[in-house]
This record gives sequence, structure tokens and C-alpha cells, in this order.
Amino acid sequence: MNKIILKPGKDRSVFRYHPWIFSGAIARGEGDLQEGNLVKIYTSDNRYLATGHCQIGSIAVRILTFQDETIDYNFWRNRIADAYNMRKAIGLTESPTNNVYRIIHGEGDNLPGLIVDYYAKVAVVQFHSVGMYLERENIVHALLDIMGDKIKAIYDKSEGTLPYKAAINQHNGYLYGKTDNFIAFENGLKFNVDWLEGQKTGFFIDQRENRSLLEKYAKGKNVLNMFCYTGGFSFYAMRGGARLVHSVDISSRAIELAKRNVELNFPGDARHEAFAEEAFQFLEKSQNKYDLIILDPPAFAKHQNVLNNAILGYKKLNRKGIEIIKPGGIIFTFSCSQVMTKELFRQTVFTAAANTGRHVRILHQLTQPADHPINIYHPESEYLKGFVLYVE
Repeated sequence: MNKIILKPGKDRSVFRYHPWIFSGAIARGEGDLQEGNLVKIYTSDNRYLATGHCQIGSIAVRILTFQDETIDYNFWRNRIADAYNMRKAIGLTESPTNNVYRIIHGEGDNLPGLIVDYYAKVAVVQFHSVGMYLERENIVHALLDIMGDKIKAIYDKSEGTLPYKAAINQHNGYLYGKTDNFIAFENGLKFNVDWLEGQKTGFFIDQRENRSLLEKYAKGKNVLNMFCYTGGFSFYAMRGGARLVHSVDISSRAIELAKRNVELNFPGDARHEAFAEEAFQFLEKSQNKYDLIILDPPAFAKHQNVLNNAILGYKKLNRKGIEIIKPGGIIFTFSCSQVMTKELFRQTVFTAAANTGRHVRILHQLTQPADHPINIYHPESEYLKGFVLYVE
């Protein structure tokens, strides 16, 4: 049996059901503790605590269960069924206008290291731990067993998410079936999903409800969508009646995707223009042009050791956005950095606003949607935070 014994007093987080064991909490290990192997966790006086997957790094174990149970196919099927049934309960699985949602959200669904997104009968899987990757056959079978003909293909997009030290040499590809359909619906709008080469699993599903909110504010406004990626906020703004929409991203490939997505929904509509430019250079020449600005950058900080640089980046970006927007304008601003807490992001935006001298009010405090649930015992799973600001 693979076994880890914790140092005295280092079991408190486990009693609070936190799903990570850090390397500094471990007194000793027994058995085969290679990355990806199952291991049981014990207190210093040899009481069972939990079972999880071994990892290399500061997070030494991702906990799967706090009960002394067998980790077999039935375990995986039951956990995945629980996740799917929650999406069913909130009305995502049968919506006539939406065939895009997250099926499994890692720790938020008690499946740490596993992400599964659903796009029009295609499940796109990302394994973030070796232990989950080694269970891919059980996971695929469980998805097919639970969802049946709702799944036409399962695509593994883990090449960039598995720990590089694991030396698995994984390559992206289909684990089941295949499809030529890369178009999905979100709230009645069409978009191309690039799970083959795009960021994350191909689309930023976590902004679905925030895009809907933006649509309500867009009527008659000049809209700037910074870091637009595939243009999600842009085509929602257009449906909301925006006067014009400018999409900006440093990636020319993202700009082409944004153009295609707008064309899918609004063919030949001259209200939209897209620009492949660096964000701050574009903002420098945009004084007083826009009534509504979206600031949704990629994560400025993925690790604690670069947090200070990220704070400076968010401060600079939000200050510039607040400076250039028209009086009476609205800003949707976001951070998807897990290490940037909600309180710290608010303080950062506050400092940016204070530095401009403009009067700024918070209209909404935003977060991730219900299919990206937050494990109450794992505050780190609350990664997306945002504000809607009114700037006088």
C-alpha cells in the first residue's frame, strides 16, 4: 500500500476538506510514490484521512476522497454522474439555445486535475495531473455511459496542461470518435470552437453570463473589446445594438477567429472592425472614443512568485481604461489569475481608479458561472473575478 504520513499538526487542512496536500506537510512516505500513483494519507498517529494522486511539486497530493473507498470504474462513474446531474439540475443540458457548458470543473466537482468542456456533442478533456491522465480510459467510458448519444466525440487537449516533468510525451487527439463540426451555440449565438489549436479548450465558457450582461448595456454604444480572443463579447455587443464594435488582440490568428465569429452571426455588418495590435499601444490612441470597454486579459499571474508583477499589470491596464473612456462610460474588467484574490483585485482596481482622479462606481461584482462551481472547502477554485464600473 502506498502511504503518506503527515507531520503533527499538518492534518488540519484535511479535516477542513481542503483537497491538496503540500509537500512541506509530509513527514514520510511508504511504498511506490511515483507521480500519478494512488496514495493514502494518514495522521502522525496513523489514522486514515484521505486518498489521492501523488504529484511532483509543492502540491504533493490531490485528494480524490476523504473516505477509505476503492478507486475503480464505479468511483469515476459516480463522480462524473454527480457533476453531470448538477448541470442538468440548473438547465444547461437541455437548453434549445445553448449547447456549450462545462461538464467537470476540477476541484469544484471533487475531481481535481480534470476539466471537461462540452461543445455541440464534443467533449474536450484536459488532464492537469498525471493521476487523472492515467485514468483517461475510465473517464472516457464513464462520460459515454452517462451522456450516451449526447457525445459524438471526445478530444484530449492536455499537451499543454500536464506537468512537463512527468515526461509523458502526450499529444492532443481524439480519444473517441471524430467530428468536422466546429460550430456551437451559446445563448442563440453561433461561434467557431478551435479546440485543436485554440486557448484553453477552445472557447472561454466561463464568461457566458458576463457576456449576456454586457449585451444589456451595449445599445447605442461604441464598444472596445480588448484581448478579444475569438470575439465572444464582441458579437454579444452587436446583438445588443452597439453602434460600433472594435475587437483588439495581439494575435492575428485570434483576430481572424473573431472576424469569422462575427460574420457567422452578422454577415456583412460594417459595425465591426478587428485589429491585431498590442493592447497598451492601442489604448494610447483611443482617448474619448468608446462608451463601453471590456478588459479581459489572459492571466497576468499563474503563480504566487509573480503576483507583484501581475498587480502592476492590472493596475496599469485599468488605469489606462478608466483614463480613456468617455464620461458616463462603462468598463467590464476581469482577472482570471487564481492567485489574484477577489479582495486584492478590488484593491488593485481601486488604486487604478484613484490614480486617474475620475469618479468611479461599481455596478456589478462578477464571477464564474454555475457550471464552474466553487468548492466551498477550496477557495482557490474561485478564479474568475470582475467588476462593471461606471466612470463619470
